[in-house]
Amino acid sequence: MQELALRKLTRRWILLILGVTLVGIFIFSLLWGRYPGLGFISWQRVNQDELAKLLIFNVRLPRLITALLLGAVLSAGGIVFQMLFGNPLVEPGFLGVSQGAAFGAALCIVFLGGSAVLLQGSAAVFALAGLALSYLLARRIRYGGWVLRLVLSGIAVSALFSAGLGILKYLADPLRQLPEITFWLLGGLSSITWKKLLAILPAVISGLVFLYLFRWRLNILALSDEAAFSMGAAPKRDRLLLLTAAVLPTAAVISVAGMVGWVGLIIPHIARRLFGSDTHLTLPAAMLLGGIFTILCDDLSRSLLAGEIPLGILTSLLGSTIFIVLMISRGTKVHR
Repeated sequence: MQELALRKLTRRWILLILGVTLVGIFIFSLLWGRYPGLGFISWQRVNQDELAKLLIFNVRLPRLITALLLGAVLSAGGIVFQMLFGNPLVEPGFLGVSQGAAFGAALCIVFLGGSAVLLQGSAAVFALAGLALSYLLARRIRYGGWVLRLVLSGIAVSALFSAGLGILKYLADPLRQLPEITFWLLGGLSSITWKKLLAILPAVISGLVFLYLFRWRLNILALSDEAAFSMGAAPKRDRLLLLTAAVLPTAAVISVAGMVGWVGLIIPHIARRLFGSDTHLTLPAAMLLGGIFTILCDDLSRSLLAGEIPLGILTSLLGSTIFIVLMISRGTKVHR
């Protein structure tokens, strides 16, 4: 008992350290960048230089808040999906959400002119349509358990949207529309403004708060339906509520940031390494780790080269590297 209490206290201290680290990295990132060369902007210069003040508060601040929310949403969604499906290789875009958002964005670029408001709305609508189609198709499948049916329907819906995206890329103007679609698919935060951030804030905050408050439900729903029902849960209803709470903010952030991969896959693995499978601590830890990871990747994307590197490239590169290290590390066991 004493050892268990000590372990819980240690994990809470690690959680506190992660929170302090996130605040420190956020402040560091706010002052770090190219103005005019690569380096820090002092607070004294911010007070004296009107252009530096505009850069900090009108460009970097909304961008960094969006990066923080992007990492927190994708990581929390990854925890939810991996716990509910009992599969460590799924992530928030698993039920056709990411491919639906990509199809919606491409559709807007090709046929609706590609304005920022229309693109954001179209991506969000088709992301939610991906979830709805996956859920309705899963209800129609006549074999297998509920989780298996959702997996199969998610694969089918993602394939349909991917095919539609391929058709739209084929129809797009190769000189004007196709580069815009490609850039959106690579992901990035260079176009973030306060208006875009405020537009997604209600969905993101409500989704994250719901997941945080009901994170203990994930431990119950990770069990079989019979065991979960015997503990007072309604498995199908609770899974649908948690999936919706994970997908809504995911659709919102994807609509403004584009496709950013690997965050929702790799961060939950790191959080479980540090805090175990109990989502009481693992889910908030994943939110903090996701925010740290995405902000650092965004720092690299805007400072490594004179031109900005798409965020999705860096998250995929770093995420896949970390994933390989975790898989070959001595702490990972493979059962045959």
